[in-house]
This record gives sequence, structure tokens and C-alpha cells, in this order.
Amino acid sequence: MEKIRVLIAKLGLDGHDRGAKIIARFLRDAGFEVIYTGLHRTPQEVARAVIDEDVDVLGISILSGAHIPLVPRVLDFITQYGGDPNEIVVVVGGTIPTEDIPKLKACGVDAVFIPGTPISEIIKFIKQKVAEKRRDNL
Repeated sequence: MEKIRVLIAKLGLDGHDRGAKIIARFLRDAGFEVIYTGLHRTPQEVARAVIDEDVDVLGISILSGAHIPLVPRVLDFITQYGGDPNEIVVVVGGTIPTEDIPKLKACGVDAVFIPGTPISEIIKFIKQKVAEKRRDNL
């Protein structure tokens, strides 16, 4: 089976990336190929990286509270740049209020992981969802 390619992105003015780096390391140690975009990325930059890197998974780490305006913009730009957000697994992690989770899922996010989610749960979800999407896209 092909290695799962994951792009970890930090959107907007959120300058706290310790959690994103920890997740990236755990995913790498679990056998994923991980690309980290660094801090302060725009939705356009993240979408372009998704297309250019041909990733299976987009993981957006956000602690700033700007998830509702920023995440849908990333997905829109992926489409504008010729990609299909439905062909990748989109996960969001960070301090996301419970009431915002359905809004994120409605715009195309596959899962939201809040602080304290066991890494084993994240890895299991990603592996299962990527396998599903690969089957669906054959």
C-alpha cells in the first residue's frame, strides 16, 4: 500500500504550532509522509500546497478561533486550483467549540479532533478514511 501523504497547516495569525509539530511527528512515526507548511499560512497557500504536494490528507491546526471563516476558504481554493476536496481527507484540530463541529463538517471536514484526543484515534481514523477514499476513487 502507498504511503499516506499528510499536509499539516497552520492558518492565519495563529502562532502556536507546538501541537501541530507533535502531531506531525507522531504521524511520521506511524509511517505517514508528513509535510508541514509552517506558521501564518493563507487559505490560498494551503490550498496550493495541497494540490502541489498531491496529499491524501489535509490536517489544519487552528487555535485562533478563526476556523469558521478560514477552513471553508481553503476548501474553496482547492476547488479553484483544480483539485477536489472530496478526494482528500480533511481533518481539523485545535480549540474548536463543540457547537462549531457540525458547521465544519457541513463544509467538507471529515473529522474534528479537540485537545486530548488520543493520537491512536487520529491515526486509526486517517488510515480508515484514506482507505475508503482510495477505494472510492478507483
